[in-house]
Amino acid sequence: MSTYALQSVFHPASVALVGASPRPRSLGRLVLQQLREGGFAGPIGLVNPRHAVIDGVQAVRSFDALAFVPELVVIAVPPSDVATVAEAAARKGAKAAIVLTRDMGTGAGSPNAALAAVARAYALRIVGPNCLGVIAPHANLFASFAAHAPAAGDLALISQSGAVAAGMIEWSRPRGIGFSAVASLGDALDVDFADLLDYFATDRRTRAILLYVERVRDARKFLSAARAAARAKPVVVVKPGRHARREAPALTHAAVLAAPDAVYDAAFRRAGLLRVHALDELFAAAETLSHLGSLPGDRLAVMTNGIGVGMLALDRLVDLGGTRATLSDATLDTLDAALERGWSRRNAVDMLGDADGRRYAATLEALLEDRQNDAVLVMQVPTVLSDPDETAAAVVRTLATRPLTAQAKPVFAVWLGDQAGARQTLGDAGIPVYASEADAVRGFMYLVRHQQAQRALMETPPSLPEDFNVDLPAARAIVQSALASGTRMLDPVASVRLLRAYGIAVADVSRARDPEAAVEAARAMFARGSTVAVKIDAPDIPHKSDVDGVRLNLASADAVRAAAEDILTRARRLRPQARIEGVTVHAMVLRPKARELIAGIADDPTFGPVIVFGRGGTAVDVIDDKALMLPPLDLRLAHELIGRTRAARILKAYRDVPAADERALALVLVKLAQMAADLPELREIDINPLLADQSGVVAVDARIAVAPVKPLHKGRGHPRFAILPYPVEWERTVSLANGSQVFIRPVRPEDEAMFRRFFERVSPEDLRLRFFSAVRHFSHEFIARLTQLDYARSIALAAIDPASGEMLGAVRLLADANYDTGEYGIMVRSDLKGAGLGWRLMSLMIEYARWQGLRVVEGQVLRENTTMLGMCRQLGFSITTDPDDATVAIVRLPVEGA
Repeated sequence: MSTYALQSVFHPASVALVGASPRPRSLGRLVLQQLREGGFAGPIGLVNPRHAVIDGVQAVRSFDALAFVPELVVIAVPPSDVATVAEAAARKGAKAAIVLTRDMGTGAGSPNAALAAVARAYALRIVGPNCLGVIAPHANLFASFAAHAPAAGDLALISQSGAVAAGMIEWSRPRGIGFSAVASLGDALDVDFADLLDYFATDRRTRAILLYVERVRDARKFLSAARAAARAKPVVVVKPGRHARREAPALTHAAVLAAPDAVYDAAFRRAGLLRVHALDELFAAAETLSHLGSLPGDRLAVMTNGIGVGMLALDRLVDLGGTRATLSDATLDTLDAALERGWSRRNAVDMLGDADGRRYAATLEALLEDRQNDAVLVMQVPTVLSDPDETAAAVVRTLATRPLTAQAKPVFAVWLGDQAGARQTLGDAGIPVYASEADAVRGFMYLVRHQQAQRALMETPPSLPEDFNVDLPAARAIVQSALASGTRMLDPVASVRLLRAYGIAVADVSRARDPEAAVEAARAMFARGSTVAVKIDAPDIPHKSDVDGVRLNLASADAVRAAAEDILTRARRLRPQARIEGVTVHAMVLRPKARELIAGIADDPTFGPVIVFGRGGTAVDVIDDKALMLPPLDLRLAHELIGRTRAARILKAYRDVPAADERALALVLVKLAQMAADLPELREIDINPLLADQSGVVAVDARIAVAPVKPLHKGRGHPRFAILPYPVEWERTVSLANGSQVFIRPVRPEDEAMFRRFFERVSPEDLRLRFFSAVRHFSHEFIARLTQLDYARSIALAAIDPASGEMLGAVRLLADANYDTGEYGIMVRSDLKGAGLGWRLMSLMIEYARWQGLRVVEGQVLRENTTMLGMCRQLGFSITTDPDDATVAIVRLPVEGA
């Protein structure tokens, strides 16, 4: 349901409570007290058929007897009564309900199932059941049994755990941290993380969103909402269960590396969320985000009256991946004049133990003016020579008197010891204050990581090479053949053929049922000048080294025969129940300076396919040097994936070892992601080892598991991808009215340059009609929002001249999270009007809306744009005047009737 009626949850005009009783500790009575003491301005109704007065408040026997229609209903009745109460509230006209009741059960016949049926029938939004409730301080709404209401602020907290939400409220109160809302999801029968992310992403009172996530049910919906929210404001998440194990047995090393929490971490990272690992870190992130805004970089300057703690802060900074700022020559000159002889003349700036307010002010002003740092950490160590209150006041005064035109730069503070007054002074001025230098640096790095995630969401990937060709029919035939035979694991020869269908270089391999067949297979490889390896071929033995099932560098027929005999004898003795098909013979790949890596695909029960990369070899599980990423991947994401491993360091040149071809390696990862997109039957792929050196990348061995498709997600598109891949099925060539042909395809992230050239060919007047105002400059961020699409919710189709590759026009459609209504926009190059391109693009957009299952397509058109309005009439759109702006028309089209 997304944001439908959520305004009624957080800003209702009226509230009714069902379930209060005269018992002093009854849940309903406690919530009634909270509602009244919270200062809610609207009417509060009490519905109770057994008690006429509760806690001095008149009650009515039924909703029909209420003198007003409650917009929000709070329900705290026994489980068997919840659905009946919810239906009565909906019949009265309620828009939403908060269900505090627990033990609602699951499955057919349960109270939860009955409540879900009522919610669907009446479009009643449900928060809970089994939740702490909802607190909206700006609306004075305290519909919760938390011990205290938090102060009003700009942090939204969404928690699956009521205990965590209550604990964070208690933590926030003495620290001056305020919330725009606190919502406990409980069982999340209806309202879930994605719905609230969508809501708070556009809530003007919310500047940052905090999540406590135990598990995600609908990965595609969650990631779609999370990516949209993270583009708008910081989203911080904490999740328990970091050491949980896979439920299903792993068939490959890649699957072993893709532990459940590692996959969640990859999903959060891909969505641009800032993950922390404990509640105290979530609190620290809240402390930082509640006070500070954006951050231009990762260079931190430290000023202190005690050099020891300053150096500890810088050590911690480097540990966490930050950068020690340098001092400019101008700053050195300024501080030489302002500070006492003997100051450190470097970062950390040691103002000496007797530093007073004047020195603090002068140093802070100099560092704020210095463009060689991005933030300043101000520290005060208690000494008898330095007054903590005076220095805190000097810091506040310095910031307050800076001109409005000065560069905005975050300032953090650490006042060690029992300095309550100084901390209060700093906190009241909006400066985050930390208990230690480690906490302050960690807070700084939260901002750094958030800004890095924001930039990553907006970066344009490099283009794929033109020779990125895939033999998709051959690949599908290989997979379907395996499924038809009932095989879970592809045999080694089929695995090689599948990799080669995607242009991944792989060593030659042959299967042999016995030692003599192995000798025959080896002779062909010897003739090509290669030595060979012999390995056990047994689908029930996933790790060949478990039975000593590998022999390398064999150079003669006798050696091959002996190796095959020994391998088969040993495997049958050690694993008598295993299916043993024989052995495989591989051409040896001899690259003495190559790095052994692993690349593959794992399958996660929540998020679907996951790309795995790291150090390879037989000790891959022990080394545990890996990084994960959800597909689809482009080259930028592939390079990022490589860079997150320790293996990335050995890919560089060192001593007499040339640098490996990282682009070729990144391309292999992109090809694996494309394989997962094209072949939803793939479950696991393990390329280990994958050798990389200066001449390129080659797979030495591969294991591939397949299974019939089991959809993880509802709706259109790939049945198992949490993030929809590029929708290649919407590529097509169309003819225009003038007889020319154009190629129409979905927009890709690497299309930024194409869009920029397109806008140069559009007249200022046409730009004004499209964007409702004069446009003179298109920033990278603006165009990135047009080209970096979440295909689960939006599509943009670009018309391209096949000869020149130039963009001729584009249409876009953005669906709401309910997949009910889509909003469109269209633009055609100014010199191409009248050729029929706009009509073809609009028709294709309507076709896409029908395919997506949308009910209505709508848009806003300036009244003076008569050409667009005329086309809308011909296509069957209704046209009405925008009630808020008479110069704008609202055009709407029922999709089914189009």
